[in-house]
Amino acid sequence: MHVLEIVIAGGWMMAPILLSMALAMAIVGERFWSLRPGQLAPAGLLGEVQASWRPESGAQYLQALRSNSALGRVLAAALASPQADRQQRKERMEEAASQEIHDMEKFLNVLGTVANIAPLLGLLGTVFGMIAVFSAIMLHGSGDTGQLAGGISEALITTAAGLIVAIPAMFFYRFFLRRVDEIAVRMEQNAVALLDWLDRSGPEHGAAS
Repeated sequence: MHVLEIVIAGGWMMAPILLSMALAMAIVGERFWSLRPGQLAPAGLLGEVQASWRPESGAQYLQALRSNSALGRVLAAALASPQADRQQRKERMEEAASQEIHDMEKFLNVLGTVANIAPLLGLLGTVFGMIAVFSAIMLHGSGDTGQLAGGISEALITTAAGLIVAIPAMFFYRFFLRRVDEIAVRMEQNAVALLDWLDRSGPEHGAAS
């Protein structure tokens, strides 16, 4: 059977399953593009900041740093805090990091929901298929093999389709959560290193308004 024939044989429950598949594929593609570690937390950014930051650099430098990456916005939160002590800088960086993590997790709840719902849609299709089988038996008896085969085929196809959507959706959901965690850890490490550097450097590298 061709793919189109299989989809048609699965009955109308294939429509929401296919929509779930399209949604999952769109989210996976978008998150692969958005969650690039090298773009969100560039490896050499902290060193560049330590080499170039001076209080007289001012707002223009901070704006460029914020435009650089998610890590840049976290680091800028500490540098943009005038006369702040370590604890205050740390709190501002945590607030900035929390916002960045929230943005990185965008759409992941939807992907997780698709992974959970797709098997249920397949199960619902299975139920409808079995209802069709028993209805055929009631109307025509067990001798009408065509009716029975159609209902059983619908039941099996929707079950398989639901699992085909759910398994990769769950895999990528876990994969992207892990990637967000890794990027968050990298940002945290850079943030702590920046705070330590500011403490060692003293007022000459303190924050600018």
